[in-house]
Amino acid sequence: MPVMSPKLGEVLVKTTHSKDIDDALHKVFTEYLELKLTKLKGIIDEFQKKWGITFEEFKRKLKDGTLKADTYSFDTEKDFWQWEEAETLEKHYEEIKAQWI
Repeated sequence: MPVMSPKLGEVLVKTTHSKDIDDALHKVFTEYLELKLTKLKGIIDEFQKKWGITFEEFKRKLKDGTLKADTYSFDTEKDFWQWEEAETLEKHYEEIKAQWI
């Protein structure tokens, strides 16, 4: 079992206004998950605004060549990889959140 320094435990409890270390860690981790999910949703929303479609539609249009942009351009590929990463991480953090709460 990992050991936490007393000083870190004290700072966590004071910072989060918690009753004990377990409660403090629960608060910190829950807030971390919410921050990550909010950031990822923002990234996803920006791509959806930019392209006017969902990621699934974007992938389908890339595959069948109906995307109204150069499929092989650096910017299109860069958007694909960043958008895919945000979608994948969002699912990952949502799964962790479901297990955590």
